[in-house]
Amino acid sequence: MASPFVVHFEPVAFHVGPVQVHWYGLMYLGGFLGGWALGEYRRRQGRLPVNSDRFSDLMFYAMMGVVLGGRIGYMLFYTAINWIWTDPLAIFRVWDGGMSFHGGLLGVLVAGLWWSRRNGVKFFDTMDFVAPLVPLGLGLGRLGNFINGELWGKPTDLPIGMIFPHAPDMLPRHPNPLYEFTLEGVVMFTVLWVFSMKPRPRYAVSGLFALLYGVFRFTIEFVRVPDAQLGYLAFGWVTMGQILSLPLIALGILWLLMSRRAPYAPVAAPTATAT
Repeated sequence: MASPFVVHFEPVAFHVGPVQVHWYGLMYLGGFLGGWALGEYRRRQGRLPVNSDRFSDLMFYAMMGVVLGGRIGYMLFYTAINWIWTDPLAIFRVWDGGMSFHGGLLGVLVAGLWWSRRNGVKFFDTMDFVAPLVPLGLGLGRLGNFINGELWGKPTDLPIGMIFPHAPDMLPRHPNPLYEFTLEGVVMFTVLWVFSMKPRPRYAVSGLFALLYGVFRFTIEFVRVPDAQLGYLAFGWVTMGQILSLPLIALGILWLLMSRRAPYAPVAAPTATAT
């Protein structure tokens, strides 16, 4: 029987002088640039009735929403709240790690709302446009977690079990980052991209995104070791990730139901590509 794979990678991709460029940061960058390119492609198809400059503004604000919301969300959801008065500068120490998807999502929603009001676009038309672009960044981020050897799962006897050297033991464990890369990245991107290729009623794409992510994250949490500083929050199995995913499942169902009576988002004429 083959020995389990040991998750041990060099987290630093390369150096620029004294500066270390980490794979995790490159994954974030790849997610932003990839989402930008795919969004511009969809914009040229007329799926967002704005010019390239305004679309670039949207992507920049969304990026800031991910970073700021993700960090603030982590500090609020996953750390003891006393950091606010004992160590308020901790929120800026992003190199210490700690980003929350749910916080990043809230950041994107705030950024999207602000951009939509400034540009006269219905908020959910904006969100339905952005939703299929998000899984690319989600998937790459989970690959970054895997390279860092973090977010390991519970011990398992399954052949897919891997050894995480940073875990408290050397037992084969569920490779949770790869599960999330597959479901939240590959599967969600494929489903949402194909689903949104045809014009859909308002709320439909956002609803499908929320429902898929909520269900996938809630399910994966069953084999993921909870954050050490929190542990299980109820019944010996409920994690913070599951609690934060329940509202997404509820909203996803609600938005899909609302989409059944909602109008279709306006589609402009495709933009000609310069040759």
